[in-house]
Amino acid sequence: MRRSARLARLRFDGWIAGIGTTSGTRLVLGHWPRSPFGPFSDVMLERADGHRLLLAPTRRTAEFIASTYAFDEVRVEPVRVRAADDRWAVTTGPLLDLRFTVGRRGLPGRLLRAVPGALAADPRWTAVTDPLARLLLGVRTRGTAGGGRYEWYGARDLHPITAATAVLEGRDLGPLTAVTPPVRFGFGSTPRRPSLVRVTTTVAAPRRAIVPAREA
Repeated sequence: MRRSARLARLRFDGWIAGIGTTSGTRLVLGHWPRSPFGPFSDVMLERADGHRLLLAPTRRTAEFIASTYAFDEVRVEPVRVRAADDRWAVTTGPLLDLRFTVGRRGLPGRLLRAVPGALAADPRWTAVTDPLARLLLGVRTRGTAGGGRYEWYGARDLHPITAATAVLEGRDLGPLTAVTPPVRFGFGSTPRRPSLVRVTTTVAAPRRAIVPAREA
């Protein structure tokens, strides 16, 4: 992919969790301890009817994410994440309560862990990982995003999600199941098997599109 010198690269380091539920709603959590916006978390939801919803904690993060991915609705809500050992809890005020349990990494996770961190986070490495990810996991690690942007996912670890409960607007979404059909926020989905992926995401965006560091 050719990139203009006018593109700025932004790096987000953290975790992505992809979860399916028997109600048909699929959820994608992004938990970013290190990002250009400081630490934050966000949740992307796609309901069974195809309605895509973004929950982001600030106007700045909501605008940036909504310019990179596609949604039918965007809400600014506090997104709080607590992780203790293998148990994660995600709340967005009264709207969403999500809890999931992470299992031990399997062979894919061990292989990802064996790659040096600096190499795994380098966007050029996705030329190697993208064909493998498509073949083995049905996902993509590089592609074009919204707003004239490019995006690269550098996966560094992978754990299965073994159990989950989710309550959205007071409604239980049902037990954990595969992330199917694939979510339609961007050029790729999460793995079909519910998973927690340690990832470094790089986004190349036009400099004029970068939201100023200070809230308006």
